[in-house]
Amino acid sequence: QVQLVESGGGSVQAGGSLRLTCAASGYTSSSFCMSWFRKAPGKARERITTIDTYGGTSYADSVRGRFAISRDNAKNTLYLQMSSLTPEDTAMYYCAAAGWSDYSCYRRTDFTYWGQGTQVTVSS
Repeated sequence: QVQLVESGGGSVQAGGSLRLTCAASGYTSSSFCMSWFRKAPGKARERITTIDTYGGTSYADSVRGRFAISRDNAKNTLYLQMSSLTPEDTAMYYCAAAGWSDYSCYRRTDFTYWGQGTQVTVSS
């Protein structure tokens, strides 16, 4: 049974930092393409960052330079380090995984596995 469980969300003031964690089980996460998405009320779901099976990464313009994605393959865990947070970063954050080892990792959005989400609230 594949499972993704996010944690680390919470409330923080603008300018603060949070680190989100996505614990994977039921498969070897190092062989999977993984991304973080977020969904704010009244807004479309946004794909904010991706890490491929080779360790390559990409970021949405909205978070580039402030957020960092990483993975610990030994722990089967994905991280999202968020810094310089603004109220516009308030959203439910989700991790997602799929068995893509090629360019599909950056082009496709129909991920196979999703976590339940963790809420991030940034106050001004």
